[in-house]
Amino acid sequence: MNRFEKVKKYFENGLWNVQRVANAVIKGWITVDEFREITGVVYDV
Repeated sequence: MNRFEKVKKYFENGLWNVQRVANAVIKGWITVDEFREITGVVYDV
């Protein structure tokens, strides 16, 4: 399981909120496009 899959799973299971997923973008774990795919929200820097 890669980082994108982990973050998506954590978000879908309610373990991570949108801010936590945004932190994964900042850390370089996922891309801005992957953030949008996971959360349905446009990443706003």
